[in-house]
Amino acid sequence: MAPSKSDRPHLYLIDGSGYIFRAYHAMAYGGKGRAPMTRSDGTPIGAVFGFSNMLMKLLRDLEDGEQPTHLAVIFDAPGKTFRNKIYTEYKANRPPAPEDLRPQFPIIREAVEAFGLPSIEMDGYEADDLIATYTRHARENDWQVTIVSSDKDLMQLVDNHTDMFDTMKNVRNSADGVMAKFGVGPDKVIDVQSLAGDSVDNVPGVPGIGIKTAAQLINEYGDLDSLLARATEIKQPKRRESLIEYAEQARISRQLVTLDQHIDVAHTIDGFALTAPDPEPLLKFFDAQDFRSLQVKARQAWGGDLPADTLSETVESAEKNYECVTDIAALNKWINASYAAGVIAVDTETTGLDASAADLVGISIATAPGQACYIPVGHGGAGGDLLSEKPDQLEKAVVIEALQGLFTDPAVLKVGQNLKYDISILARAGIDLTPIDDTMLMSYTLEAGLHNHGMDELAGIHLDMTPIAFKEIAGTGKNQLTFDQIPLDKATEYAAEDADITLRLHMLLKPRLAAEKVATVYETLERPLSAVLSQMEREGIRVDVGTLTRLSNEFAEGISRLDKEIQDLVGRPFNVNSPKQLGEVLFDDMGLPGGKKSAKTGAWQTNVDVLEKLAAEGHTIPQKVMQYRQFSKLKSTYTDSLVAQVNPATKRVHTSYHMASTTTGRLSSNDPNLQNIPIRTEEGRKIRRAFVPEDGNILIAADYSQIELRILAHIADIGALKDAFANGTDIHAMTASEVFGVPVEGMDPMVRRQAKAINFGIIYGISAFGLARQLGISRKDAQGYIDAYFERFPGIRAYMDKTIAFGKEHGYVETLFGRKCHIRALVEKNPMQRGFGERAAINAPIQGTAADIIRRAMIRVPAALRQNGLDDLRMLLQVHDELVFECPIGCESDAIPVIQQVMADAASPALDLSVPLVVDCGTGANWDEAH
Repeated sequence: MAPSKSDRPHLYLIDGSGYIFRAYHAMAYGGKGRAPMTRSDGTPIGAVFGFSNMLMKLLRDLEDGEQPTHLAVIFDAPGKTFRNKIYTEYKANRPPAPEDLRPQFPIIREAVEAFGLPSIEMDGYEADDLIATYTRHARENDWQVTIVSSDKDLMQLVDNHTDMFDTMKNVRNSADGVMAKFGVGPDKVIDVQSLAGDSVDNVPGVPGIGIKTAAQLINEYGDLDSLLARATEIKQPKRRESLIEYAEQARISRQLVTLDQHIDVAHTIDGFALTAPDPEPLLKFFDAQDFRSLQVKARQAWGGDLPADTLSETVESAEKNYECVTDIAALNKWINASYAAGVIAVDTETTGLDASAADLVGISIATAPGQACYIPVGHGGAGGDLLSEKPDQLEKAVVIEALQGLFTDPAVLKVGQNLKYDISILARAGIDLTPIDDTMLMSYTLEAGLHNHGMDELAGIHLDMTPIAFKEIAGTGKNQLTFDQIPLDKATEYAAEDADITLRLHMLLKPRLAAEKVATVYETLERPLSAVLSQMEREGIRVDVGTLTRLSNEFAEGISRLDKEIQDLVGRPFNVNSPKQLGEVLFDDMGLPGGKKSAKTGAWQTNVDVLEKLAAEGHTIPQKVMQYRQFSKLKSTYTDSLVAQVNPATKRVHTSYHMASTTTGRLSSNDPNLQNIPIRTEEGRKIRRAFVPEDGNILIAADYSQIELRILAHIADIGALKDAFANGTDIHAMTASEVFGVPVEGMDPMVRRQAKAINFGIIYGISAFGLARQLGISRKDAQGYIDAYFERFPGIRAYMDKTIAFGKEHGYVETLFGRKCHIRALVEKNPMQRGFGERAAINAPIQGTAADIIRRAMIRVPAALRQNGLDDLRMLLQVHDELVFECPIGCESDAIPVIQQVMADAASPALDLSVPLVVDCGTGANWDEAH
């Protein structure tokens, strides 16, 4: 770095401990719904990233500005300090560092070393004391000092040669800033703090005196000693009595807040000479932490060779150049640029989030980092004064015709973020989009379980960018505008930025797929599924509104009846929907055993676990409350909402599938969520009966039989289970026979049920407590069942132990297809959270492999149907291990063998499973009947 602009040396002292906590709260949870950042091995690194980013920004800003000559990063040492000897309660109220921050402390020290900066700490002293000592040394040598911190305790050090710099607010504090904060100059800060105390550090001060009053008193009496000596002169009785009674406490507080400027330090300020970071160790450190965006920044600032899979600095540094396209010449210019680029990002703007109903408002395209356009086609909605007249824009049909060739050209790769939505919107507008890449799915393939995969979060993690929030241009609440109501200048900035960021993310994420050996997962399981799911979502499924209405009335009658029965049993009126009132009834009025109060609210807990336990003990009211809640949920979540979600144009409901929301690769659905309809109750099955085919058609439900148990038998190499599946044996009866020593013939159904619970429970790492609650038996008996199971099938325990060990070492477990499922909880120190992580690790390879298999089946089935002349068959739904099709009546006998064959062979040729996959198919005039 260049020498200081001043003739005097200039020392920067960074409050490293303050930086850590600011970085943690800014980055680990982001304040924006951002999930905690973790390294690929599961180690939390949010604070490390934030700290490194803050430190890099400071160094780069200093190069362009003040250019200090010396710099050091100062940290608190762990453990107690000399202040605890003065006052044992010092900092006694401060909670310990968060669990996920503690392992980051040593990594942050490594970061400082990687930057080539001194990292200073000393046992028994806080960072503030070391900063005070080094500040004194600098003053004595006539150096200028800048303390990089927002800590008010350091303001006592400010003078003509020392200022403070709050980098987060970009504010420098000299004596005037201290006066504004404390009402006194820097030389009186200690006196004011001695009176006011500090609740955070548990500095007692004088009760009833805050900063403002303390400043008034010090300004009037000169200093703390004079004030305490003349306390009897103070007119206000309470203030006078407090100062007299707590005078010694004020003196102790002065000892606590006074920084020690005379520590016998091991390092001298001459050793803090600042030079530019050596890029090699810095890039190596960033690479080890997966900080690819920081690698790019470091390369920009200080040179060095980036790893082969890290892209050039243009990904992040490119200037934004966005254009609003409103004439055909400009559109053709961008089309030509797209052909020349070969890889472009595409994004759509619409009137809503429902792909089956939203209208296309505009299309954005990015051809290079920073180079993007927005093509409006549907602006001019009822936007009040914002859009007093329809803006200048091309006709939608003109744009569609112009883009059709580009969007289907195999030589141009179209990149999107959650591109399934855009495929659906463009398809409804008459445009196909192929070939494609999806940055959301790339991120999901690389880092499932580490964070969420929305564009805003990925931009923050990989590009250190904060995209424009929709609410910034559209507002919030009931007055929020739809995109067609947004003025074109704002719309262009927002939409073009989305495409620009997506292209930048693609440039960073795409090379990692091959480098991290997950390209096959992305290419064969993720990318091809987007178009398949888009087609399914557009198909939707018909629901019988009359059936739903009758069910809604039936559930309403049940709710009313149960409410009366519960009130009658209690003997007084109360609100059954109120958990607080219900808890009072169960545990205060009735005195039922086992009640627990919430630590947060103090109210009795009445969740489903509590009610199930009470119901299992034979208590009637909890049983009826559970039935009441079930009816209420079925009515509100399904029978009422499904009617409202019927698309008026198609007369069908169109669920939306989320491809990147689970750790294991399982799909989820919402609006409506069709995967959570209960099928073990008669009421839940009644809801499935409302899902029907169009006239002249029939529904086919194809369901994998016990697929997860089959995968477990293969992965854990359990001979008895594999033989049973190969021979078509009743697996649950066989398990009961093996574990409990009872013959299969004439077996008590209850015994088979217990074996079934163990079989499926083992997949999820069930505990004795969980099995006991599920079967209504003692925990001792449940543990005995589990022990007997592992004794009979020892390979399962070996699989579990091996999987947990692998997960703890690598931070993830893998499916048989190579999908990485990252599980952060495996390294948690909290035993309960770690136990959850271990159970998740046991289950993930099994559930994830099953999810991969059904994804492969969904990708293959449509082509197989077409090849067999079954073009009229439509795949409508995917629910866990089941696919639902709509088929013309009379074609089912031809369709079912094709469907079964494709699904049964879905693992091949990638896997050579040692157990057969069996697919059960049924048909019916409604979903329940087909299932």
